[in-house]
Amino acid sequence: MKNKQNFRLPIILVTSLFFLWGLAYGLLDVLNKHFQVTLNITKQRSTLLQAAYFGAYFLVALPAGILINKLSYKKGIIIGLLLYASGALLFYPSAQNASFPFFLLALFILASGLTFLETAANPYMTVLGTSETSAFRLNLAQSFNGVGSFLGPIIGGALFFGKATSGTSNLDSVKYVYIIIAAVVILVMFLFLRTPMPEIKEEDLVTEKQVQKSKSLFQHTHFIWAFVAQFFYVAAQVGIAALFINYCTEKGLGITNEKASYFLSASLVLFTAGRFAGTAIMKVVPPNKLLAVYAIINIGLCGGVIWLSGMISIYTLMAIFFFESIMFPTIFALGVRNLGAYTKRGASFIIMSIVGGALVPYVMGGLAQRYSTAFSYIVPLICFVFVFLFAIYGYKINNFMDSAAEQRDADERSVATNVL
Repeated sequence: MKNKQNFRLPIILVTSLFFLWGLAYGLLDVLNKHFQVTLNITKQRSTLLQAAYFGAYFLVALPAGILINKLSYKKGIIIGLLLYASGALLFYPSAQNASFPFFLLALFILASGLTFLETAANPYMTVLGTSETSAFRLNLAQSFNGVGSFLGPIIGGALFFGKATSGTSNLDSVKYVYIIIAAVVILVMFLFLRTPMPEIKEEDLVTEKQVQKSKSLFQHTHFIWAFVAQFFYVAAQVGIAALFINYCTEKGLGITNEKASYFLSASLVLFTAGRFAGTAIMKVVPPNKLLAVYAIINIGLCGGVIWLSGMISIYTLMAIFFFESIMFPTIFALGVRNLGAYTKRGASFIIMSIVGGALVPYVMGGLAQRYSTAFSYIVPLICFVFVFLFAIYGYKINNFMDSAAEQRDADERSVATNVL
């Protein structure tokens, strides 16, 4: 293993990517409500934004993982940044034509770029150091993802809702915001092109014994559990944020779209604070135990969102963001531990599981229209149960072949004992 000092600049550059896709995600939920107003679409149809965004993760993650495995982490990141900038630039003609389908296409291309970035950056961060500190390192990098996430609603609230509240002319702010984002992404891409990046070979990070035992990716039960847990976690996270503004404005408390956007931004500040706090706590508390505690707390908070009224219900909804903060990076880091040569491929599958964010918000939108937005939060409540199960059981590193080998060893010892 190389000295940690050699990884400092690559870690800083890769961490900047977490901020960039956090910003894209932070704007997404504001666009959801904004398009309901400016393009006159229903709550359920507006969740197609989430479907386009997270559907790209499902469709592109595996090809991205294959390409990154054949090329390198750095080239995968460059491809991701190029797609990100291209999708952002397409927001301009989408706004000019006030076309929701065109916005969906632009968002899909942008999210395809983010898929490359996440497929490369998440596992890259876990191997830029020791495996024992991978969850800590990834949580620290993901903290800057939270910074981008809470800036998104501030920008969106001020520019999308701060002027007119209706009319396609208000789409002008959308196209200019995304042009600026494209310019920043292109600048970061240039920095990556100019900077030497170490290419880590994960197969060199495991022992001969581990390589012999790990014959197949899907024989690692902790990876399979991580795939399932990540599907439900992202489903919960996206659904909670997608209908956040609707929830606030429908509580009869006189909360406007703009004010609700600022509540969402404040929630993402809590999310960011939770990441930094969780990263610090993980120095003394095992990641899986902290994940289990946070999952239980969020199950209770979702119940409060469904049944409470008044401002306490808004504060309860905001509190969920703090306790979901560590979930994605912790599940990811625990899921790719000890995968060796399968790390990149395993990472691409876990990124694919983000498709939960494309499917579940649409279900929540349907429940919100038929019953109430508050009732729709029963869906993330159920999702956090799966996260809890992963945290108490599924995270354990134990592959099917290891179990078989241990059983054979036990049988051989039993035979030897009987012979003696």
